[in-house]
Amino acid sequence: MTQTVQTDLFTVIRERQSIRTYDPNVSISQEELTAMLEEATLAPSSSNLQPWRFIVVNDPEVKARLHPIANNQQQVLDSAATVIILGDKEAYKRADEIYDLAVQAGMPQASRDAYVPRMKEYYAKMSEDTARSVALIDGGLVSMQLMLVAKARGYDSVPMGGFSHEKLIEEFQIPSHLVPVMLISIGKASGAGLPKARLPIGQVTYWNKLEQ
Repeated sequence: MTQTVQTDLFTVIRERQSIRTYDPNVSISQEELTAMLEEATLAPSSSNLQPWRFIVVNDPEVKARLHPIANNQQQVLDSAATVIILGDKEAYKRADEIYDLAVQAGMPQASRDAYVPRMKEYYAKMSEDTARSVALIDGGLVSMQLMLVAKARGYDSVPMGGFSHEKLIEEFQIPSHLVPVMLISIGKASGAGLPKARLPIGQVTYWNKLEQ
């Protein structure tokens, strides 16, 4: 099944909801899931190091293995796919590859050669906590973009933080330099999501100083 829904950004933002009930008969092709991930990875990242890594779970047997790890949330079984979002704390090790591609896209070679060595040295010396924080922040950016992409294509999604990181790492043999960020189920809703409300913007926004 391939969706060709076209809509404007503001409609997508307003209509996107976290959906937990999915039509198990709806599938999304590997081709379209790949296209969605490509669109999601247009998100920004620290130094353009793109630390996101994805495990797409759409095989029923693998879904069954992921299900208890995700606290038995039914959407893992019923959605078309669940994407495991990971953040690479050692993304800087691919800086040469990334910036060589940037040169092919038009970045001056001199700019690449001046920037990359300094940037690699900076990230290599980064503390474990800071590297983890960067991976989680960039993983969050790509995750939100993926959910908006899904909605723009006519699909629904839900982000999940309720899962066992330890069991996920063990089951999927995730190496220590990769940090689990979240799970995102994608498919077609079989029912409406719950109404959502947001605090008035005036209660969460401050101008020029934090008011207590």
